[in-house]
Amino acid sequence: MTEFVTEPPIPAQALLDVIRFEDVVSGVFDASESTAEAPMLKRVLPPQPESPKLHKVLAQAGMGSRLEMEQLILEGRITVNNEPAHIGQRVQFGDHVKVNGKPIRFKIAPPPSRVIAYHKPAGEVVSHDDPQNRPTVFRKLPKLFQGKWQSVGRLDLNTEGLLLFTSSGELANNLMHPRFGLEREYAVRVLGALTQEEKHKLLDGVRLDDGMAQFGSIEEGGGEGSNCWYRVTISEGRNREVRRMLESVGHAVSRLIRIRYGSMVLPRGLKRGAWVELDDADIRLLMRASQAQESGSHDAVAPGYADKARARTGRAPTAPERGAGKPMRSPSRAAAPGQGAQQPDPLKTSVGYIGADSFSRQRQEAGKKRGGASAARRTGGGRSR
Repeated sequence: MTEFVTEPPIPAQALLDVIRFEDVVSGVFDASESTAEAPMLKRVLPPQPESPKLHKVLAQAGMGSRLEMEQLILEGRITVNNEPAHIGQRVQFGDHVKVNGKPIRFKIAPPPSRVIAYHKPAGEVVSHDDPQNRPTVFRKLPKLFQGKWQSVGRLDLNTEGLLLFTSSGELANNLMHPRFGLEREYAVRVLGALTQEEKHKLLDGVRLDDGMAQFGSIEEGGGEGSNCWYRVTISEGRNREVRRMLESVGHAVSRLIRIRYGSMVLPRGLKRGAWVELDDADIRLLMRASQAQESGSHDAVAPGYADKARARTGRAPTAPERGAGKPMRSPSRAAAPGQGAQQPDPLKTSVGYIGADSFSRQRQEAGKKRGGASAARRTGGGRSR
């Protein structure tokens, strides 16, 4: 018997700044592209600590006095990243230092992690270098002075929606590794309606070339003609997995949009090809969630989030609003007997879910900046004449 999981809805105000499945099906998602875009403010990080000088770092590591280290540098016995060191050279986090060919361990604080939520349009590839010279998602991201942006998973060429980037390799791994089980939510349009048998098969698991795969939940969203919308969730990110699963039961995918990754939801108003950088508070929540997943905590992502995302007015959705009723869920993802359906979610913020706070604050700041400039023009201020 198919089991269902529901949760009390979060307040409607908390969902005003995130994209929901209903927005995609109703056309609000596409219509928002034609509205005026608020200018995005780039997040300004605090000044980085000055990179220390090499001879000072070696002296603090117990290799000798600073004068002795300078002498070793002059003698060419010290290398940094396999290149001969020079007097006055500075080192930073990630540099490899050797004395007489022997690696030296030293401590330098790493730069703060940065995270970006990007609205990927169809037609862009998730690759730094594409042999076919197609547009890549990395071309529009802000420049990193140290390291490079790493995508948290991938979206194929024709898939659009939420894509996360981070400067932290550890955070990227924790967010996308299958063992952490962060849930991805998609709005998918297919040719032809799924039968009950096909839904159960997709929830129980279908065999693909690279192993078994299953959806965590399936919810109908209506559609026009032979095109049918479904909201599906999945807990891993294999190559073209959603498309291949639906193709395995005989349905071609004509459109696929990722609207949620874990509890990071695509912010409303973030247009295709635009990005928003998470502030420090949201990044701390994201790290806390990944650490909770790694330690086996049950306080990671509330399993009934799908029902929250359907809330519009601070009440549970009625049957007509749900269309075909409650979402079908995989038995393996249903609440265990004796357990409550709701679990605490450390990613929940004042606006709803992670990312919404950052985006709302940046839009408010942009609005104040525009308002100040308009007032200056009205009063004759601003540019000198």
